Amino acid sequence: MKVCQLCSVDFTLKYFLLPLIDGMESRGWEVISVCSSGLYTFELRSQGYRIESVEISRNRNPLSGLKSLFALIRLFRRERFDVLHVHTPVAALIGRIAAWLCGIPFVVYTAHGFYFHDEMPKWKRSIYVFLERLGGHFTHLLFCQSAEDAEVAALERISTRDRILKIGNGVDVERFSPDKVDSTEAIRSLLGIPKNAFVVGFIGRHIREKGLVEFLAAVTSLADRFPDLWILLVGERLASDHERGVELELAAARDVLGDRLVSLGMRDDIPSLLSVMDLFCLPSWREGMPRTIIEAMVIGKPVLATDIRGSREEVVQEETGLIVPVRSSEAISKAIERFLLNLDWGRLLGEAGRKRALRVYDERQVVALQLDKIEEEISLRGLMSS
Repeated sequence: MKVCQLCSVDFTLKYFLLPLIDGMESRGWEVISVCSSGLYTFELRSQGYRIESVEISRNRNPLSGLKSLFALIRLFRRERFDVLHVHTPVAALIGRIAAWLCGIPFVVYTAHGFYFHDEMPKWKRSIYVFLERLGGHFTHLLFCQSAEDAEVAALERISTRDRILKIGNGVDVERFSPDKVDSTEAIRSLLGIPKNAFVVGFIGRHIREKGLVEFLAAVTSLADRFPDLWILLVGERLASDHERGVELELAAARDVLGDRLVSLGMRDDIPSLLSVMDLFCLPSWREGMPRTIIEAMVIGKPVLATDIRGSREEVVQEETGLIVPVRSSEAISKAIERFLLNLDWGRLLGEAGRKRALRVYDERQVVALQLDKIEEEISLRGLMSS
């Protein structure tokens, strides 16, 4: 069986899709990945992954979309895929239209988090719901990572319930085991963070919808009263991001925190960096089922997140972490202060989070669920070769 994995950028491919691709190839499926060429394309090709570069702009420009559509039509007609599996909203919509025009027999869409959300103006939300419904006409199977997204997809008539499957999300639990990382003190020393510091960490793209503005406002408000408070930021704003960055807010926070604000950019040693955090914070406005929360839980860290789809499904209030209102720097500040004043309580929440993550969020189970469902569906349609 010949499968196309389609997403907008190679960042998504590298950090989110490789376990699924590896799982497909382990079953003898031929997998070709398609995305815009970027920083990671050469690296992934050198590792043996077959990647076809098609430029897919994330700025929702109709002309750019048409160029991508024609490029995908040419590619699909040449490669004659049996299955198209699409990810990320823009690539998913364009790819499914191209698949319909080219007659690809089976199309799967994984909603890593619908772009529309509760904080969005109604008129804008309606547009994005309409586009998801349009794409749904060309979709045979819809995977939703969160249970809430699966329910919303049915209620908004994006797909029918018999075509929707809640798959969850997962991580490599062995890689994120606390036993697999070096000494926390040694890692802190390399980062210039004192042994007795209380470290609040954030991992993600440096854009406003990740809640970074509110997060920075919260931690700077605590800086004077808690001199042992340190902030560790991992990630950066991608060149393909159309959302506004937070450069001015970062500069203002650095003026207040000084060396206590450690910003590392993109890193691959995430388990080691999570190990030095006392609290992981993801204050996003919207998510699917955020993997960083699961990673923090597996390594045994308490989590502070916002009350949005996905995050509130992963974090159990007062048991594995805290859930606070969206876009509230005051709520984030008060929550961080609770952890600062109750260190043992925070550690207990982290231990409970690890137990929950090992039970619910093992990547191997999530991948197997998807592959089994795809196999089942295409067998029912008589598309599997004997």
